[in-house]
Amino acid sequence: MSQLALVTGASSGIGCAFARALAADGFDLIVVGRRRDRLDALAAELTGVSTRVVAADLSTLAGIEQVAELAATNPLTMLVNNAGVAHYMPFAELPASKAQELVDVKVLAPTLLTRAALNGMLERTAGTIVNVAGMIAFSGPADAAAPQGQRAVYAGSLAYLVTMAQTLNAELAGTGVTAHVVCPGIVATEFHEVQGMDLSALPRMTAEDVVTATLAGIALRETVIAPGVQDAALLPRVFDAELAAFHGQSPQLASRYRDV
Repeated sequence: MSQLALVTGASSGIGCAFARALAADGFDLIVVGRRRDRLDALAAELTGVSTRVVAADLSTLAGIEQVAELAATNPLTMLVNNAGVAHYMPFAELPASKAQELVDVKVLAPTLLTRAALNGMLERTAGTIVNVAGMIAFSGPADAAAPQGQRAVYAGSLAYLVTMAQTLNAELAGTGVTAHVVCPGIVATEFHEVQGMDLSALPRMTAEDVVTATLAGIALRETVIAPGVQDAALLPRVFDAELAAFHGQSPQLASRYRDV
């Protein structure tokens, strides 16, 4: 039986690497991006599989609805929510239009595309959902002087993708459908260049390594896949601490908040 993957943000970087890797594994593809010329070039390159090109802008409701319809009506084996945008600047200086674009691309689109694909996957008792986030999802405690500062909305949107994947994967236990999130660090793509940032002097992971880690992490049944984190116990310790805080609550006011 043929396998079919829908990959957003496939015109460059990690999305393009996902398309190539999945095609090499025999997946037919629906590749989504804003730049049709690049998608057409990618489709021409991917011989031996069927590749459907869809030019859509996931920062718009029309674009999201267009792709959601495809996710709902095609027998997807895998959905890769990879499309991304980043506007790095202090929150008070972030134009409302750019804040909305971030939320639409990194929160609304993955939510609605996953929702569209899920029922079919559940009916077929098989499917894999992958959200592409980043280690910045864990940068909340950092101060503004840290390298990951000045990106409150971006970091928040990635944290959403982590929690969404964790909660959804638990909900899907026993259905044959799984949800995952991949959290790379700095990746050698044009993602930062379009923001006017030159990170070429910094050590960076390749997009191909991110995809290799993701596919291996899925096989290892990791919900949160961190390609650059060598200590496999590090993130589980973070999540154990989160659960300890969650379960440590009570309906009584904590003593430190009394008589302040």
